[in-house]
Formats: sequence, structure tokens, C-alpha cells
Amino acid sequence: MERRPGGRSARVGDAVRQATLAELAEHGYQGLTVDNVAERSGVHKTTVYRRWGSTAGLIREALQQAEAEAWPVPDTGDVRGDLRALTRLVQEGFADPELGPVSTAFVAAAVQDQEAARALHAFYVSRHAQSAGLVRRAVARGELPEDVDPEEVIRFAVAPIFYRLFVTYEPVTAADAERAADAALAAARSGALGGTS
Repeated sequence: MERRPGGRSARVGDAVRQATLAELAEHGYQGLTVDNVAERSGVHKTTVYRRWGSTAGLIREALQQAEAEAWPVPDTGDVRGDLRALTRLVQEGFADPELGPVSTAFVAAAVQDQEAARALHAFYVSRHAQSAGLVRRAVARGELPEDVDPEEVIRFAVAPIFYRLFVTYEPVTAADAERAADAALAAARSGALGGTS
């Protein structure tokens, strides 16, 4: 008989992940501790230390789980609508009172810890690859040049949002997000975001 996935290990992992996200939402990366995650999750702290090792390990695990989750890539029927919907999704995610602090904490962790930085990089590589599907659809519809780099279009579209949030600490409105999408679209149509040979 084939062993079913899950069991106690999966329950422990899920409890610790949920506790990690809750702690990040409430206290940010600076306030994240293994002891607090252990207490919140109901998992003995020795187990948490043995399996995750540190707060960076907790961050890595949470990001790996998030990386595996499907990203709702917009499909409005045209590239401008898709890019605008995507940038608004990012902007709204950071503005969300529950999701925003967690996403911000992931970025803060990546700035301070190489393990967290590698996990965040892998997370965004996955997100950009998924989102690039909307660019490939646009190419197939003849809306963008065939040699456009789909992932680069996505990076170019969301970069201004991250710049405002984490470099200049400015608010990001829906209009800002749409302007970023429009700039990425103009760059893609001009050939500035073509693939490298």
C-alpha cells in the first residue's frame, strides 16, 4: 500500500509556517524569533530549532511554500489590461493590512540575510516565470514583438513599485501601478526589452 503524503511532519510544518506568517504580520522581520514561532505554533522549540535552525530558515520555508502556490496571472484579453492588472495586484498586495507586512518582512529579511535573499530570489523567479505567460499571449496575438523577453517585461513593470516602497519610501497608488505597466508596455513595443542573443 502506498504511503499517503502528510502526517505529523506535514502538520508540524504547516503549523510552523502559519505561525511564522502571523509573527511576521504582527512584528515584522526584526521581531521574528524562533521561540515565538514555536510558542504560537504549539510545536516544541527544540523541534523548530532542529528542523529550521534560525529565523532565516523559517523565512526560507515560508517562501518555498509560497513559491509553490499558483499566482493568479491576469487574462483580460489584451496586454495593456493584463499588465495593468498585474501591477495593481502587486500594489494591492503590499497595501493589504494582512499580506503587506508579511511581504515587506520577506524583503527586509533578504536585505539582512543571504539565505533569505536566495529564497526571495527563487520566489520571484517563479512569480516572474508564471507572470510571463501574459507576455507570451500578447506575442501570440501580435501585440508585442516576437523577440521580447517576457520575464524582463514583468520585471520592468513591477520595478517602480518596489523602488517606491523600499528605496524612496513613497506611497504607491493604483495610478502609479498603472503608469508602471504602461511604461513597461511602451518599452516592450519599442524593442527596448528584447531578448539577448
